[in-house]
Amino acid sequence: MNAVTVTPVEDRAATTAFVRLPYALHRDDPYWVAPLEREMRAFLDPRRNPFFDTAEARLFLARRGRRTVGRIAAVADPRFQERHDFRCGHFGLFECADDLEAAGALFDAAAAWLAGRGLTRMLGPLSFSVNDECGVLVDGFDGPPSVGIPYNPPYYADLLTGCGFGKAKDLLSWLVPMPPDGEPPAAIARVAARTLADPAVRVRPLDRDRYEDDMAAIKDIYNDAWAENYASVPLTDAEFLHMAAQLKSVVHPELVRIAEVDGEPAAFTLWVPDVNQALRAARGRLTTWGLPIGMLRISRAMGRITRVRGGTSGVRKEHRSRGLVAVLLADAQRAAFRLGYTETDLSWILEDNRGSNRHAQAMGGVHFRTHRLYERDGGGLR
Repeated sequence: MNAVTVTPVEDRAATTAFVRLPYALHRDDPYWVAPLEREMRAFLDPRRNPFFDTAEARLFLARRGRRTVGRIAAVADPRFQERHDFRCGHFGLFECADDLEAAGALFDAAAAWLAGRGLTRMLGPLSFSVNDECGVLVDGFDGPPSVGIPYNPPYYADLLTGCGFGKAKDLLSWLVPMPPDGEPPAAIARVAARTLADPAVRVRPLDRDRYEDDMAAIKDIYNDAWAENYASVPLTDAEFLHMAAQLKSVVHPELVRIAEVDGEPAAFTLWVPDVNQALRAARGRLTTWGLPIGMLRISRAMGRITRVRGGTSGVRKEHRSRGLVAVLLADAQRAAFRLGYTETDLSWILEDNRGSNRHAQAMGGVHFRTHRLYERDGGGLR
């Protein structure tokens, strides 16, 4: 067998190999959803991804002979180090054949790059932070992932543990079937009704005519609500504007609910159609030989989307006792019902976030998928 070699990504050909490796590894897996190649190239480009305004990453490829068998990104994020652990860097975008030697060589290359920046621990996968895709799927391999949720074959967990990594934290996903009448369970409905009896509280959908203002308010609530969460980093203005621009084409105003207290935004929940159900039809490419074949496939498939993903929510600290989460969940579910969706994926939720997991269960959710963050070199986050 040829020896494993690991090299940094330094030119266009290597970037292409990095981007296309998952297609070679997973194209025969019936549940894998091919990411759009154009979007991945933009994500990796420091000129187009504002994450690189405050952080840096180094990409590596592993090869056996001429065959590419693995990839990884080593990530140094000063915001994370300042908030959580000044010794800790990340790894992300990890993809690998079932080859323990290749995986070990990739992790060692990432660790060496991080050590050159004084970082002696690795946490991941974070691609590139908890604001992006993160975690290794360790349970729930019986269906395709929702949009924004990573997918990998079962052997990835063995590669990580075989390379000396241990569990850092689990991320839970809850599947909520749509009730026949679209109404939330009685326990949620009661809390929501009691909260809305307060004349100071109002819940409304996203205002398309004030999209930028509403998204700016959501960013402020998000940064406040998530400030103390595990591995969180604040979104910069540039990152959020970039994210808002990407969401604009897929978000439905009715699925974004904003709770106001005395006229000021106090909480939100942001649900999106599970466009992965349509993206599978494109097979990773919008065009083929210059023809918009992938775009046409997506367009035809958009009408067949049945799932929404409840991707993120937040409540300002001073309003957490008002019952706003119940109001938002009830409102969002009713909106999803009116739009014809038949199930909701509430994901992801930290395993020790008891409040959010209780809300997911109270909505009738069933825990159906687990992703795991791993760490090496011991220690926990503050």
